[in-house]
Amino acid sequence: MDATEILLLVVAGFAAGAMNAIAGGGSLITFPSLIVIGLPSVDANVTNSVSVFPGYVSSVAGSRVDLAGQRQRVWATVPAAVAGSAAGCALLLLTSARAFEVIVPFLVLGAAATLAFQERLRALVGHPRSMSPRRAAVTLRCVVFAGAIYGGYFGAALGVMYVAALALILDEPLRRINALKNVLSATVGLVTLLVFATFARVDWAAAATLAPATIIGGYAGARLARRLSQRVLRYVIVTFGTTIGLLLFYRASTA
Repeated sequence: MDATEILLLVVAGFAAGAMNAIAGGGSLITFPSLIVIGLPSVDANVTNSVSVFPGYVSSVAGSRVDLAGQRQRVWATVPAAVAGSAAGCALLLLTSARAFEVIVPFLVLGAAATLAFQERLRALVGHPRSMSPRRAAVTLRCVVFAGAIYGGYFGAALGVMYVAALALILDEPLRRINALKNVLSATVGLVTLLVFATFARVDWAAAATLAPATIIGGYAGARLARRLSQRVLRYVIVTFGTTIGLLLFYRASTA
């Protein structure tokens, strides 16, 4: 890599780390950057998954205050995240990506719409307080598992999907849901790192350039997310999700 390519990856890594901490979708910055420096699409996807993991970890550190009182919830959902992300990684390595790429934009746009119209949807499906503890626990694990499959396969906008779904299930402020999302994203990221480092082709020079920048960006983004009002945070996540979904739809339609 030359100096221009290194600078591109550093800037992209910082922006992606911050974006992942606030809303999700940072891979839509780093993935194209890896394509630009010459990596094939599958190698870029794998390298990107490995590179953004440190940023997820720093996001958890930056939002740790909002994880207070959620230890039991974290331990209950992490196994589902591990199993789902392992299944998603296997899906990427063993099957064609085309069909999933066509579906992904609709999933992302649907997640953004779910968060935008959360209160109306709650009126239809019921407020979290109306769920029995058993139903809430089972639903939470199913949502985490399904999201992790997507995260292991591609991962862009995983945070948007998690926040939108979790906000329907959990009776918590959005900043606490965002903190839980950071833990789940970091779990998915760890599994993808281990699987892809073992079974896939990673460009370690590019990953080593991106990773430190995602750490700084992830911590800064998590701190910023704590200072945003619930209304502003919701607006930012919905805007990011809609933009990412439209970009993915355009890329799929022109592929």
